[in-house]
Amino acid sequence: MSVKLLKSGLIVSFMTLVSRVLGLVRDMVVANLMGAGAAADVFFFANKIPNFLRRLFAEGAFAQAFVPVLSEVHAQGDQQKLKLFLARTAGTLGTLVLVVTLFGVIGSPVLAALFGTGWFLDYWQGGENGAKFELAALMLKITFPYLFFITLTGLAGAILNTLNKFAVAAFTPVLLNVCIIACALYLSPQLDEPAIGLAWGVFFGGVVQLAFQLPFLLRTGLVSRPKWGWQDPNVTKVRKLMIPALFGVSVSQINLLLDTLIASFLVTGSISWLYYSDRLLEFPLGLFGIAIATVILPTLSRNHVSADSHQFKANMDWAVRMVCLLGIPAAAGLIVLAEPLLSVLFVRGEFDASDARMASYSLMAYGSGLLSFMLVKVLAPGFFSRQDTKTPVRYGIWAMAANMLFNIILAIPFGYVGLAIATAMSASLNAGLLYQKLHRSGVYQMETDTLWFLLKVLSATLGMVALLIWLKPDVNTWYGLSVSGQIGQLVIMIGGGVVCLLVLAVLLGLRPADLNKSPR
Repeated sequence: MSVKLLKSGLIVSFMTLVSRVLGLVRDMVVANLMGAGAAADVFFFANKIPNFLRRLFAEGAFAQAFVPVLSEVHAQGDQQKLKLFLARTAGTLGTLVLVVTLFGVIGSPVLAALFGTGWFLDYWQGGENGAKFELAALMLKITFPYLFFITLTGLAGAILNTLNKFAVAAFTPVLLNVCIIACALYLSPQLDEPAIGLAWGVFFGGVVQLAFQLPFLLRTGLVSRPKWGWQDPNVTKVRKLMIPALFGVSVSQINLLLDTLIASFLVTGSISWLYYSDRLLEFPLGLFGIAIATVILPTLSRNHVSADSHQFKANMDWAVRMVCLLGIPAAAGLIVLAEPLLSVLFVRGEFDASDARMASYSLMAYGSGLLSFMLVKVLAPGFFSRQDTKTPVRYGIWAMAANMLFNIILAIPFGYVGLAIATAMSASLNAGLLYQKLHRSGVYQMETDTLWFLLKVLSATLGMVALLIWLKPDVNTWYGLSVSGQIGQLVIMIGGGVVCLLVLAVLLGLRPADLNKSPR
């Protein structure tokens, strides 16, 4: 099973890599167009709210509640019952999200005031940041419909993933990046406010993503006319599982929204610096953590349905080892190379070296929590696959409350960097609570072999960090290099770090077979 999981994980990771690379290209285009100024802050704000709801209705809570029930119905072998379940799920979910979307478009000024309170207060008092509030309310009207299209896209992707067709759903986000890049290059220059062109890119991205997945979904033979099915037993089960999962799986997104709310009171550029650093964090998180979580949930759900607890533990162990093997070095690399990475990717046009320096501070803070973010992604399915959404919710609420407390404590002395530190700390708390519960319940616990495996990974990573620090130029030398010189130096540092990591891993006795060991 580990080999099959690895193959599926590689497929998703490759498609995710394509998407993340295009995502970085998109961010480079946006940085060149708007830098980290007021308009950039507003665009990232207007894009973040529908994306937050997307994590609830599309990829997050819904997927975690829907996939286990879908696996259960699919295992019964009744094709007509399966088609009816999918039709009622699509009709119910689509109707609810359509209503939410309409309210979001009509109530965009209220949302802008709620999550951009600092801007709204300035608008109310006639301050200079009042224009940010007005622009945010306008752009939310354009970006909010993205929620409807991406929710249906998420439903289609969940169905395809359950049928082990992972590549289609993993590739789909590429199309959003293409739409935003196209609008940034061709529509934004024609408008008085370029940020509005980017908002239209988000809207078109939602439409195109749904249109792309529909033909693949039709080929499964499971599609029929959507129906309202609120009282359908299986839809009811999804609904009951989803309500608590709304918090449990999306704590990190709620925390990021809280960061945005507090950042609206901070200096201009704070939201943008947090955004650019978060985007670099999302690269390894999506490439490794989310990819592994995507393939592990349907597998764990099938293990649970078949009552195969031994294989369940083996697959959980595989997922934990994989995210640690990839996440620990990735986190260390992001922390050490934060400013060089940001400067090579974004310093051009309106985004200057000082913006790279400011964003690097929050990237280092976020990087300290990368492994925790990834562990949450793979530990939560250990509950959701067994249709237990209440436990992650409880811990998620605790983590969110802790994040709010950390925000208040750390934002005053450290500003936007304190917000990033608080987010990383709350993610670590969440991961720790999830693992502790799995351990105490006997569902999953790390064996001695796994702990030795993690120690070897950590030791190899420390050696890599020492090399990176030695290779890394000081700030004056770095910014004295040409762009091609910076790229060359960055390639040397990353390449040297990877080679060093691999050599040390081999010397420490790490082998591919270590990922295939089942718990004893």
